[in-house]
Amino acid sequence: MVRSRVRRRPAINVRRAEKPPYTVDKARLRRYDQRRLIFNRVSMDPSFTAYNRSEEEQGLRNIAERKPGYTRVDYALSEAAWTAHDAWTDAFGSERLERPFGPSLMGARWYAEKYRVDDPVEMTRQVKKAARLYGADLVGVTEFNPTWIQANTRRALEPLELPEGVRYAVVMAVALDGLGVATSPEVPAGAATGLGYSKMAFIAGTLAEFVRNLGYTAVSSGNDIGLSVPLAVDAGLGQVGRNGLLITPEYGPRVKICKVFTDLPLIPDEPIEFGVTEFCMGCERCAEECEVEAVQKGPPSWEPACASNSPGTLKWYVDGEKCFEYWCDNGVDCSTCVSVCPYNRGRKGATSEEFWRGH
Repeated sequence: MVRSRVRRRPAINVRRAEKPPYTVDKARLRRYDQRRLIFNRVSMDPSFTAYNRSEEEQGLRNIAERKPGYTRVDYALSEAAWTAHDAWTDAFGSERLERPFGPSLMGARWYAEKYRVDDPVEMTRQVKKAARLYGADLVGVTEFNPTWIQANTRRALEPLELPEGVRYAVVMAVALDGLGVATSPEVPAGAATGLGYSKMAFIAGTLAEFVRNLGYTAVSSGNDIGLSVPLAVDAGLGQVGRNGLLITPEYGPRVKICKVFTDLPLIPDEPIEFGVTEFCMGCERCAEECEVEAVQKGPPSWEPACASNSPGTLKWYVDGEKCFEYWCDNGVDCSTCVSVCPYNRGRKGATSEEFWRGH
């Protein structure tokens, strides 16, 4: 890994944009086919060099070797962090959640009648307040572009269409633990990521119930229904960086994104700009620090880096195949392009020992 010079921390001057700060080619842009998703190709695409691979084999070797940053305690922490995301399988969906031990506070049918929304501005404020109460660090609203909705479901690969009348997306971001991410590529960074996904499940699932309690449709989603980054850009949460991630003014790329799609009358936010594209043009820190050169150097491109990319946008494409293969070789996922980003307001560079001793 090449250690580059220290980059200055970029100034943040947020301004509203008349249109989303990205360029698309409508002739090439298509709804994303999830058969191309890396995690599906692992079991479905024999031509993929990481076909049938996982992080487990190397992870078990790391534990046996008692490798610092990859001990059994580290892995226990990371595995547990994913619990809400992996075990609460109903968190993402379109149906009201069952209460197996009794009726709701107001009975079983009170939520069937729609709450009358006379003031969408006030309703939007209340939805955002609820999202923050449930744990969202950032929240925005967009009248979403249907192109950003995947063409099919992630696991069954059945055609995907949202319920009739659903036109808004409440897009939420949760900040990841800064010290944990700073240990990347060691396992505590994987724990920070896993906890982010578990928080996504709780926040999106809970906010969807809030909307359903008002009698409206709510489809909660992690990365399974809509493309998170462009939806977040459209909702005014940030811009796209060289590392292919959402860069936010508050946390840089150190966030995970979830959404609730709904027909509840809301007021969309405007997209923002704060110089990310221009800064990333002159900064290649994430590309220099990537262990496997999965992040592009040079200017943005129209050409995808691998078969799992979604073409049609002028951007820096990240080679997800190289990323996943490195995860398998490392025995856990990696967040180095997040940690080293000058926009990241968290700690940069830490060991697992510092993580366990930190506060």
